[in-house]
Amino acid sequence: MGHGDLMSQAEDVADQFLRVTKHYLPHVARLCLVSTFLEDGVRMWFQWAEQSEYIDATWSCGRFLANMFVFINLMGQLGGCVLILSRNFVQHACCGLFAIIALQTVAYSILWDLKFLMRNLALGGGLLLLLAECRSEARSVFAGVPSLGHQSSPKHLLQLGGRVLLVLMFMTLLHLDLSLLTVLQNLVGTALMVLVAVGFKTKLAALTLVFWLFCINVTFNAFWNVPAHRPVHDFLKYDFFQTTSVIGGLLLVVALGPGGVSMDEKKKEW
Repeated sequence: MGHGDLMSQAEDVADQFLRVTKHYLPHVARLCLVSTFLEDGVRMWFQWAEQSEYIDATWSCGRFLANMFVFINLMGQLGGCVLILSRNFVQHACCGLFAIIALQTVAYSILWDLKFLMRNLALGGGLLLLLAECRSEARSVFAGVPSLGHQSSPKHLLQLGGRVLLVLMFMTLLHLDLSLLTVLQNLVGTALMVLVAVGFKTKLAALTLVFWLFCINVTFNAFWNVPAHRPVHDFLKYDFFQTTSVIGGLLLVVALGPGGVSMDEKKKEW
């Protein structure tokens, strides 16, 4: 069996998966996407005192402003997640979660930590894809009304930006190790990242990354196996839900397709 036959069979499997799951895949994608915001919002409630003390000690802003920071994070994240999952005011909710990401990037000094910064940007990429999905739903209301081609370009640009930002997550998983297995993983992972970013064989590449990320997540971020009082428990939990959110973004790529700014779309014109 040649390489082309294997690729065709793999694409058939991806298409079959999409046909079977098309009715509930977007819902699963949304739930995965907002999971890190849900977890962080709940954590703000149970760790209110610790979070407030940390912000006050770091920025010397006083307890009132520190408590306001925790309150904004709690309400902004939980409220945004409820709106997104209920499909109400999704665009406003996404803007609010963008603001939360920016606020946390500054407050926790993530701006100077490349790994955490890239993961936050990947979360932003997932939100861009969610905004693109909202534009698709809005246009479906006027499905029988003719529209100009350029009207869909914002959606296509959102999908492009979302795809590019999502792959930043995988760059944090690459390891500088010369062992054969690690080098092979890095090469395969990099190839898949490039395919998703440029939009070539997008659904197949995104599904493969979903499977790969899921395996990594349950293997290396198994926070449930670590006692809650150990500091590493919170770190693993944070990584687990952030990775789950990126999986949600990739599932949106599978559900929506790559968009107009992609090699898959350009192939149709050749």
